[in-house]
Amino acid sequence: MMEIQLIINDINYKVDIDVNMRLIDLLRDKLGLTGTKEGCGEGECGACTIIMDGESVNSCLVMAFQANGSNIITIEGLENNGELDPIQRAYMEEGSVQCGFCIPGLIISTKALLDKHPNPTREEIREGMSGNLCRCTGYNKAIDAAQKAIEYLKEGQNDFKNSW
Repeated sequence: MMEIQLIINDINYKVDIDVNMRLIDLLRDKLGLTGTKEGCGEGECGACTIIMDGESVNSCLVMAFQANGSNIITIEGLENNGELDPIQRAYMEEGSVQCGFCIPGLIISTKALLDKHPNPTREEIREGMSGNLCRCTGYNKAIDAAQKAIEYLKEGQNDFKNSW
């Protein structure tokens, strides 16, 4: 066992972990942040995507001890007092959500892209999502959602009431 400290969704954590624990298991099993999904467990599908120190990462490939001192954002960290992030709202409005399994990873990948590059082209958006697999909705609607989120962010529309 070892103790690590990290910030997840603006909350400071000090947790005891097994040295063989993966970050996804820490998030889901120990901290209850189940929005991050595990699909393949091999870094191929992107369902487990989080933002760690400003970079999108597959949390199934990161050992929990490697996150010591890191700042992490999960899908739960986008919601703000019951209000949707513009990216979440755009995905909902564009019909980009079907089964919901891959969507947290796609949304987080979109956020990581827009944080670094606030006005990407459609091709740059496609490239930013390239590590995420979706079997239900497909990518065109997700790309449309990212483009809509860009417009919301330009307009300063940062939060929306959760209308689900």
